[in-house]
Amino acid sequence: MESTPSPNSHSQNEYTQLLSDAASRASRYLATIRERHVGVAGDALYNLAALGGPLSLHGEDPRFLLKLLDQIGSPATIASAGARFFGGVVGGALPVTVAAHWLADAWDQNACLFDLSPVSAYLEDVVLAWLLNLLGLPPDCGGAFVTGTQMADVTALAAARYAVLLKSGWDVQSDGMFGAPPVTIIVGEEVHATMWKALALLGFGRSRVRVVPADSQGRMRASEIPRTQGPAIVCAQIGNVNTGACDPVGEICDIAHALDAWVHVDGAFGLWAATSPARKHLVDGVACADSWATDAHKWLNVPHDSGIAIVREPEALRRAMSITASYYPDPASKREPMQWGLESSRRARAIEIWAALRSLGKDGVADLIERTCRHAAMFAEGFRAAGYEVLNDVVLNQVLVSFGDDGSTARIISAIQEEGTCWCGGTLWKGRKAMRVSVSSWATTEADVTRSLDAILAIAARESKSESQSASQL
Repeated sequence: MESTPSPNSHSQNEYTQLLSDAASRASRYLATIRERHVGVAGDALYNLAALGGPLSLHGEDPRFLLKLLDQIGSPATIASAGARFFGGVVGGALPVTVAAHWLADAWDQNACLFDLSPVSAYLEDVVLAWLLNLLGLPPDCGGAFVTGTQMADVTALAAARYAVLLKSGWDVQSDGMFGAPPVTIIVGEEVHATMWKALALLGFGRSRVRVVPADSQGRMRASEIPRTQGPAIVCAQIGNVNTGACDPVGEICDIAHALDAWVHVDGAFGLWAATSPARKHLVDGVACADSWATDAHKWLNVPHDSGIAIVREPEALRRAMSITASYYPDPASKREPMQWGLESSRRARAIEIWAALRSLGKDGVADLIERTCRHAAMFAEGFRAAGYEVLNDVVLNQVLVSFGDDGSTARIISAIQEEGTCWCGGTLWKGRKAMRVSVSSWATTEADVTRSLDAILAIAARESKSESQSASQL
């Protein structure tokens, strides 16, 4: 009787060589990222055409394709994994999380069911417990691991929709939204744009949404929350994407719960302030909310994509997300990830979060948050010392600066992006054009801040001189 053939050793050797080549190329990329242009040069964009064209009939050599992807693709990446990308709340991945991500990719696990990936399901329970402890949230919450805060908002708000309608005698899982009692949605004036999309996906049209005015920093004025009757959901924000300001969530919870409303917290990055002894006062009362959404790929610095939805009432989340069929196991016996989130087949996102949290520990997470906040304050001090106007109170890792009129500010932002020492983006704040500096990467040092400030201020000085010369010639 013939034995089962062993795997083709030649194919396995090719596989190993291909992975080794990928690791070498990735290592070279990361080794040069600190000194390369942080943006993307025009010729790199032009060369992207080499990755297109008609699809080949018979396929191509994997080694050639990896080389092509590296040579053409790597220069066309933004160096957001480096130390001087400040264009958005985008964290650079911690080395241990990249390594864990690679290993998980080799495992190629479908994290939808325990039986398909015991390690993935088990780590979700482990990581969720760690996160609840770190963030100071109730220890018996339910949670789901999703692509990012937008889908975490959708997940948590689906649980909220189920719970508030059930209190009114309506089972949305059975009866849908047609004929359901109207749900009042309350948001702050500075609600993030993705929240509108999340609400729309859940069937909450804009006419159902009541907008509460915000203060000068973008914080919801809790005292102006409308007194409503019937099912209601209040969406608070922890970490305004422009200013970093946090809604007074404790006060919001007091008012909303007196109205029997559900409070959801959009804390894409700001929720991590709860881990820092020096910043946690900014989120006082956050544990009183009913659900929360945050990212791990922002301030925790794990690879994309990685978001977390957390719900105080696990049963509300499970009811909103449950899926049944004869071929699925009993979800009561152990964690079945697909019973807690929107996706069925998906990658094992808890693995990189596990690596980040275990490598950093509580003190390391707190230091990461506090260190990047200090860097943001250093930016603000440098801008003010140079005579430029910082438009926000720098309470977290966000800085808004104006270089004068809107036209000058826009030209300076463009020049900074072209020059390449660092990358900062633009925004509008209270009707004014501003440059936004978001410090989120573990890799950023004081030296990186100094180097970036020097480059920005030199560009701003040249712009000012050029304007003065042009004016004198008129």
